[in-house]
Amino acid sequence: MKRTIGFALSGLLSVVLLCVFFGSWYTVDETERGVLLRNGAFVEVVEPGLHFKTPFINSIKNISVQSQASRFSKLQAYSKDQQTAVLDVSISWHVAPTDVGLVYKQFVDNQSLLDRLIARQVPQSVENTFGQYTAVEAVQNRVRFVADVSKAIKDSIHGPVVIDSVQVENIDFSDDYEKSISLRMKAEVEVKTREQQLKTEQVQAQIRVTQAQAEADSKVAQAKADAEATRLRGNADADAIQAKAKALASNQNLVELTKAERWNGVLPTTMLPNSALPFIEAK
Repeated sequence: MKRTIGFALSGLLSVVLLCVFFGSWYTVDETERGVLLRNGAFVEVVEPGLHFKTPFINSIKNISVQSQASRFSKLQAYSKDQQTAVLDVSISWHVAPTDVGLVYKQFVDNQSLLDRLIARQVPQSVENTFGQYTAVEAVQNRVRFVADVSKAIKDSIHGPVVIDSVQVENIDFSDDYEKSISLRMKAEVEVKTREQQLKTEQVQAQIRVTQAQAEADSKVAQAKADAEATRLRGNADADAIQAKAKALASNQNLVELTKAERWNGVLPTTMLPNSALPFIEAK
């Protein structure tokens, strides 16, 4: 019996020594910060690395400072024009190393921080922001809408957390509204296409008008040139006639000279009865 009790005590002592040995040191990863507790009370925030503590009295609680992504699906909201939509929003966030102590004191861990602080503010911020846009504006001005949602979420969350980014992954409207949007977009495309066709036709008509005007101007210019040439020829003929008239007036024998110059010296071979013989005065 004594030997058995001795073995039991020895084993118990060995277990206690092992617990003391392994419980007297700990490590903190680079992506975390440790919260050192003494009998459950907060002592300090421990940096990454190897550390030692008093077994059974001190304990350690690790809190991540890595960037984490949380997705909020099927958030229902109403637009300014009373269109229902279901939105999917994702948020990237992290705990600053300097705020690890506050996170433990207020929320204990990251999951409680997400559930009690972030998750309570996101749906309301998304709904309020979406209500400031019409359904068409939320789709057409997607970048501005996401920026407004991000600002609303960051402004509404007050606590030891840093919101890195906000993304609106999807906006799902009702089937009837999406069908009406599709028909509206099709009609707008048809209108734009017709407007482009009209502009093309207007340009073509303007080209035809310009060509016709150029052709008309060319004909007018040609007619003016022809008229001017005719006038010049008429003036030249008139001047020639006037010159001949002056020459005849100054020299009465010019006509007879012209006759003589043009006569070949042969009398007509055929004479009509009782006709006079042509007489040419020539010396």
